[in-house]
Amino acid sequence: MRISATRPASDTRERIVRSTSHLMQRQGYDGTGIKQISQESGATMGSVYHFFPGGKRELAVAAIRLGDAEFAAELRGALADGQDPAAAVAALANALAEGLRASDWLDGCPVSTTAMGTAGRLPDVQEAAAEAFAHWRDLVGARLRAAGLPEDDARDLAHTVISALEGAELAAQVSRSTEPLQVAGRHLERLIRSYR
Repeated sequence: MRISATRPASDTRERIVRSTSHLMQRQGYDGTGIKQISQESGATMGSVYHFFPGGKRELAVAAIRLGDAEFAAELRGALADGQDPAAAVAALANALAEGLRASDWLDGCPVSTTAMGTAGRLPDVQEAAAEAFAHWRDLVGARLRAAGLPEDDARDLAHTVISALEGAELAAQVSRSTEPLQVAGRHLERLIRSYR
């Protein structure tokens, strides 16, 4: 697919970022090339470098930020006021499991998958991933505080929720089974209830 001459530049940039996120989600940072991003997004190589003069590193940071925003929206929806946060976390784990199964176990966390292959060598990519995880923990922590948990407990539980979901998603992807996420969801629900 080629870019239509009538499409605004912001559409092209967004398509490039979305394609990068999708490819890196499935192939990781090292497995994804600029040419492939160009082809997948329907953008010329010139357009890719126009929007991202820093190349693949800059694209990876943008892809992580997109993954951050998308999962944050999912978290906000799951943890909306009025929802029991313990049940909401369990439901979210099940939703992640079903989404992973529907993708034939290919679409794990785009933030983790992109960042994993860059550990120790691309600090800007690592920093973007760390910011995403902190953002998600903040959202979970805020909801737990709103449900009446003290600050320290809410912060610690938020770390546990995000870490458990991330680890369970990777385990589910590797084992091609929803069980790791379902088990994590059930235990996180019990853990959160034990603090309330």
